[in-house]
Amino acid sequence: MSEAAKPDWRTPALVIIAGCLIAMIGFGPRSVVGLFLEPMTQSRGWSRETFGLAMAIQNLFWGVGVPVAGAIADRYGPSRVLAVGAVMYALGLWGMAMAESSLMLHLAGGVLTGLGVAFTSFSLVLAAMARVVGPEKRSLVLGLGTASGSLGQVVFSPLGLAGIAAFGWHPALLLLALSTLLILPLAFMMPSSTEVKGEVHSNQTIAEALYEALSHRGFVLLTTGFFVCGFHVALIAVHCPAYVVDIGLGAQVGAYAIAIIGLFNIAGAFLSGAVGQRWSKKGGLSFIYFARAICITGLLLAPKTELTVYLFAGTMGILWLSTVPLTSGIVAQVFGVRYMATLFGVVFFGHQLGSFLGV
Repeated sequence: MSEAAKPDWRTPALVIIAGCLIAMIGFGPRSVVGLFLEPMTQSRGWSRETFGLAMAIQNLFWGVGVPVAGAIADRYGPSRVLAVGAVMYALGLWGMAMAESSLMLHLAGGVLTGLGVAFTSFSLVLAAMARVVGPEKRSLVLGLGTASGSLGQVVFSPLGLAGIAAFGWHPALLLLALSTLLILPLAFMMPSSTEVKGEVHSNQTIAEALYEALSHRGFVLLTTGFFVCGFHVALIAVHCPAYVVDIGLGAQVGAYAIAIIGLFNIAGAFLSGAVGQRWSKKGGLSFIYFARAICITGLLLAPKTELTVYLFAGTMGILWLSTVPLTSGIVAQVFGVRYMATLFGVVFFGHQLGSFLGV
């Protein structure tokens, strides 16, 4: 069978389904690592800052790795990139569980896990999904892929808490590492080519695409906005469970809050994609960032009760990753989807710089 015929069995529906599952599995374990902060630091005798630094390193290498993974995927297709990422992800979480020194924690839980997350990133999945549909459905599909990542947060948060309660943090983290290998068979259901539905083939190189984007004022502003998004998301995802305990509420409240954020973001992300398909993506992003500021201020000023935490989680959940369909949609709309994984990867690097500071 010729190389050109190989992608034929990978129908758009199959690519979208596999992509959504990869987004769910890839984002789930990463989103619940905050649950391991208290038991790991108590067991190993580490400070909270030691664990937080590992997560900061993870976010940084996630951000650095995404443009690299995107460039490779834009050149050779996403399948192999995702498969390699799944292995790195599993090894990183396994190493994190086995770490007995802060250095090993930072190398495994920080560097290796960060690269694993980067090479299984939903930015690769979104770019692949965007290529198999026309512009008239693209924003909706981007919203669906982002919502699937949030579903992973909903699924893995209670599973992580239950695993820690039933088996202890160490076996629970090993099971989390094993779960990332489910990405392997799904990776080969993704397109092995870089052809784009509904677009004329362009001779533009990756270097030319990067130069065009980095010279565009709107692209720079988009990246700056995503920097702020990353700061918010990482700060809340990593420190919310511990913060809830600090204010006198049970650990399960923090776990439920993370799950609620993910649950509401399923609706928020899909709604964001639908809004971006019909109305201004720039206006939608402006509203989301303003609403986040109001929500965070409200949590700081309101009485510290379970209801307050859950209301905050629900509201923030609607706004959580609803920025992703609009941000990636603007990249696709302005620059096309031929090098979308690379260009959105650059924007996402800004997001992860914010995450590095947020944790």
